[in-house]
Amino acid sequence: MTKSKKTGRIPKSKLLSYAVNAGLLLVFYFLFFALIANGTINRYSSGIMTTMFINIILTVSLNLVSGFLGQLVLGHAGFMSVGAYTAALFTLYSGLPITIAFPISIVLAGVMAAVFGVIIGVPALRLRGDYLAIITLGFGEIIRVIILACDFTGGAKGLRGIPTILPKGSDATSLALAKYSYVFWLAVITVVVIWAFVRSRHGRAVIAIREDEIAAEASGIHTTYYKLFAFVMAAFFAGVAGSVYAHHIGVLDPGKFNFDYSVEILLMAVLGGLGSITGSIIAAVALTILPEFLRGFEDYRMLIYAVILIIVMLFKPSGLMGQREFSLSGLAARLTAKKRKGE
Repeated sequence: MTKSKKTGRIPKSKLLSYAVNAGLLLVFYFLFFALIANGTINRYSSGIMTTMFINIILTVSLNLVSGFLGQLVLGHAGFMSVGAYTAALFTLYSGLPITIAFPISIVLAGVMAAVFGVIIGVPALRLRGDYLAIITLGFGEIIRVIILACDFTGGAKGLRGIPTILPKGSDATSLALAKYSYVFWLAVITVVVIWAFVRSRHGRAVIAIREDEIAAEASGIHTTYYKLFAFVMAAFFAGVAGSVYAHHIGVLDPGKFNFDYSVEILLMAVLGGLGSITGSIIAAVALTILPEFLRGFEDYRMLIYAVILIIVMLFKPSGLMGQREFSLSGLAARLTAKKRKGE
C-alpha cells in the first residue's frame, strides 16, 4: 500500500479509493447473491459464474509468474490438479462434516500445491525462457501421469463421489449460493494478496527481475529467492482454485489437467495483458463467457472463438490492458482533467 513518506500513513485519497472499491465489491456480491437466491440467475448460469471466478484465480496467479516475474510457465494446470485431488481426497476420507472439511481442504490444497511448487521450482527456475516453459510443461505432465497411475486417485477412471460443499439434502439454490460465496471471496482474496504483493518492495524486486535479471542481481536482489517465492505463491493459489473446482464439478478426470488447459490459462493471461491484474480478470471473464454465447453456432463455435482471439492479438499484441491497471480514481482524475481543459 502507498504510504506518505513524512508520516508513514496511508493518504486519505488512497483510503477513500480503497473504501469505494470495497463498497463496490459488496454491492456486486449482494446483487448477484440476490439474483441467484430469487432464481433470476438459474443453476446453469450460476455454474458458469463459479467457473469464471475459478478462472480468475488461475489467471491472476499465473500472471504473477508469467507477467510480473517474466517467466514463461506451462504447468499451471498441474498445480491445480494437485490442489483438486488433495481437497477431494480429504473431504472424502477425513470423516469430518463437509461444512468443516471443505474450508480445511482449501488450505490443504493450497499448501500441497505450494510444496509441489517448491519441488518443481528449485530445479526449473535455474532455466529461462523456452527452456523453463518446456521443463514446467514436463513436470505438469509428470503430475498427470502419476495421478493416472495411482489407485487412490481413481486412476484413468477419475475420482468420483466428491461431496458438495453443503450437507446432503441441501436444496439446489442453497448450494449455488454457497458455491458463489466461496469462490467469489476466494477470487477477491487472490486478487488483493497478489495486488498487495506486487506493490510491495518484494513485488518491485520481482518486477526488477523481469526487466533485467542480471542488473537486479547486481543491485543486491536475491533473484533465486524471489523467483521461487513468486512461483510458489502462484502454485498455492492454483491449488486453491483446484479445491473449489473439485467440489464444484464433483468428478475429477486427469485428462482435464493436461497441456491444453495450461495453455488456455496462459492464453487468458496473455490476452488480458502480462503484468496487468485487471487485464487478467477481464480476459478470464470474457474467455469463460464467450464460448457459452457461441453455443448457438455449434459447428462454427471454435472457429469464431479462434478468429476473435487472433483479431485481438493482431490489433492489441500487448493484451487488452498491456501492463496498465484499471483504476476508478485514475479514471475520475482523467475525466476531471478533460473537463477542466474543456472549460
